Amino acid sequence: MKHTVGPYRFWILGILLVLILAEIAWSWRNDKKAYEIKETFSNLAVLTGFHLSKVLFTGYQLAVLGFFTEIAPFTFPNNAWVFLLTFITTDFIYYWFHRLSHIWKPLWAFHMVHHSAMHMNLTAAYRLNWLSAIISPLFFIPAALMGMPADFIAISYALNLVYQFFLHTEAVDKIGWLEGIIDTPSAHRVHHGSNPLYIDKNFGGVLITWDKLFKTYQPETEKVNYGLTNGSLGYNPFKLVFKGFADLFTGKMKLKS
Repeated sequence: MKHTVGPYRFWILGILLVLILAEIAWSWRNDKKAYEIKETFSNLAVLTGFHLSKVLFTGYQLAVLGFFTEIAPFTFPNNAWVFLLTFITTDFIYYWFHRLSHIWKPLWAFHMVHHSAMHMNLTAAYRLNWLSAIISPLFFIPAALMGMPADFIAISYALNLVYQFFLHTEAVDKIGWLEGIIDTPSAHRVHHGSNPLYIDKNFGGVLITWDKLFKTYQPETEKVNYGLTNGSLGYNPFKLVFKGFADLFTGKMKLKS
């Protein structure tokens, strides 16, 4: 995977930067106030820490998946159909991983930082916990035991997260018949809402059909209020990343807080 993605990493980062600058221009021209300076720099600080954590944990993640792939009763061949099956399976597992992260306090401790952003924009997409890589591969062990190649699982999960980058924006309105089939910016805005109507809705990564199937789908019908239900956590990236753990271990943890 390193040799596949590595040569294009800087191109990918360049494209993401151009998209962020374009969204900033759109927000300014249309007076959307989608960006707030302190929060934007806070998001970028969290992103930097997340990328550093990937350097530390990528080997561990692949080792976990590789170990369970090795002990699987059989292994699927590396071909396009198997990759498609792996991608769909990974997306299904992500739905449940994401959903559990909202209803089980130990997982919410990892995930809370992502929902603490008070503005919806592309820089908020990677407001991710620096330690999340410790637990994420554990949820994909069933796919490895089913014989799906470890590199296919890793690439599928990576593509899932890259796709979700594009969902964190107010610049894209509803996109017609695709709503209710794939996750869209509109559906994901709902997921980030602290409105009572929107809490614990739309957990899908790429496909929103899982939410339709398991009754957690909610279309965007009212203005979204972003952030946690108890307001802002401030701008300190260390506080943002570790506040969930502090609340968990001191007994102050409240789901959706």
